[in-house]
Amino acid sequence: MGVRDVLRRPNLAAEGAVSLRGKTTRLRAIVEDDLPLVVRWMNDPEVRHWLHHSERPDATVEGVRVRFGLERAGLPNLVWMIETLEGRPVGHVSLLEVDPHSLRAELAVAIGETDYWSKGYGTAAIRAVLRHAFTDLNLRRVDLHTDADNARGIRCYEKCGFVREGVMRERRLRYGKPLDMVVMGVLSHEWEESGGRAEE
Repeated sequence: MGVRDVLRRPNLAAEGAVSLRGKTTRLRAIVEDDLPLVVRWMNDPEVRHWLHHSERPDATVEGVRVRFGLERAGLPNLVWMIETLEGRPVGHVSLLEVDPHSLRAELAVAIGETDYWSKGYGTAAIRAVLRHAFTDLNLRRVDLHTDADNARGIRCYEKCGFVREGVMRERRLRYGKPLDMVVMGVLSHEWEESGGRAEE
């Protein structure tokens, strides 16, 4: 199944995000019933600090639905709920704007349950999504952008094979102050050469 096969499916956000499994996580398509939990996470001040939302109004179910592209035409988003192996939801991960022409997508991830930070859940989820992106969807590139001071996130992304590609100066505001962001990317051949298939 390539990315073009996924794009032919109706209700892409639900059906395109096939169930995946990582070393310590399982990923399932996000559903309407998950949205209130995601809203709670996005409005948690500790989580919000890293989500590029400090200058935005509080999250709502409708806003999350739009953000995840659950009601949007255009390039599709694949959105998964991150769960522990026991089934507890702890965060979400997405491939955004999956482009069938350029064979690329943007990764977004958040661990919403702060008790689960720095325990490998984000790393396991990202590795599972990259495996899906490069082996099932045949994408050639996945990229992301993150706050330049997000040391924990950057370490996680580098462990998963992302490399720093540049800095977007004063890209966003956090509590009214300009903040640089780092662009990171991983290419399919780099992922393959680094043993990405063997991960998990």
